[in-house]
Amino acid sequence: MTNNKPKPFKYKFVNEGSNLLLELTNATKETLKRVEILTVFLKNEDALGWGPSQVHIRFEPVERILPAEKSILHHTIWINGKQAGPENHHLQKLQVIDGELNPYVLDISWQDTEGKTRFQRIPVGH
Repeated sequence: MTNNKPKPFKYKFVNEGSNLLLELTNATKETLKRVEILTVFLKNEDALGWGPSQVHIRFEPVERILPAEKSILHHTIWINGKQAGPENHHLQKLQVIDGELNPYVLDISWQDTEGKTRFQRIPVGH
């Protein structure tokens, strides 16, 4: 069984000075409301990846994205339960590298024009 439903979101990473940011584009002709990405827990690089994730990325929700509009999703990096400073950018681990596995997923939820909650999963990372 294949899922040929059109995907409402396209994404890309953009460089803003020394910051790497996630940009979502609404690829539909509808206004999408309450757009959220679930927290992404990165694999531990220490201790051979065992134990709970020490680093995770939280994205700020967006109230709405108009048709064909691009929106930057601001994020916060947390390490061991504490907010990391700007020098601790782990967002680049979500960038796709050709030929590499995509171990992470952007789980996106939103409400459509009828108020129904919808979901899209986008494999990312390296």
